[in-house]
Amino acid sequence: MNSLAELNRLIENLVRFGTVAEVQLKPPRVKVNSGGITTTWLPWLTLRAGEDQVWDPPTVNEQVLLLSPSGQLANGVAITGLFSDSIPANGDRAGLHRRTYADGAVIEYDSVAHHLDVTLPAGGTTNLVSDGGIHIVGPITHEGDYTQTGNYTQTGDYVQTGNQDITGTVTATVDVVAAKVSLVKHPHGGVMPGTAKTSQPEATQ
Repeated sequence: MNSLAELNRLIENLVRFGTVAEVQLKPPRVKVNSGGITTTWLPWLTLRAGEDQVWDPPTVNEQVLLLSPSGQLANGVAITGLFSDSIPANGDRAGLHRRTYADGAVIEYDSVAHHLDVTLPAGGTTNLVSDGGIHIVGPITHEGDYTQTGNYTQTGDYVQTGNQDITGTVTATVDVVAAKVSLVKHPHGGVMPGTAKTSQPEATQ
């Protein structure tokens, strides 16, 4: 029979607070410091681990809750997601859902202001693949250069600040205005009234 001291130790080990000491990515495991003890490699709890999966490894010094069935630390599981004094919360009010990353990137939605914001660090890139199409409702303001491969159809206003290169056909249902000159309404000089048409425009050098 287990001694009283051994039973107390097992009960004490059932639930412990700790911090991540080391992270192993393959297979996914962590070592946890808790009360002067460093565990062996243990799994951490993720949101989904079936056909749908979430990969979001913990980081060193992150506070965790260590659950150990039967009080055996070697069988423990680390539950991540506890703020601590050394790593405080990245928000301080209701209505804000914010994800921050080690490189400074921030993805957040403010349900009070109804505003979605995504900010990447300098040099950050974005890649979106949606071969079934993308549908955006609302005005668009774009700053920077724009390169288009394929045909372009515009219905509604579009504000572009920067250069725009298009490989394909541009279709505008109303008009195109460049440097305050209307593509539809601008006049041509050097012609006489009648049925004659102007020659085709020459390419700029």
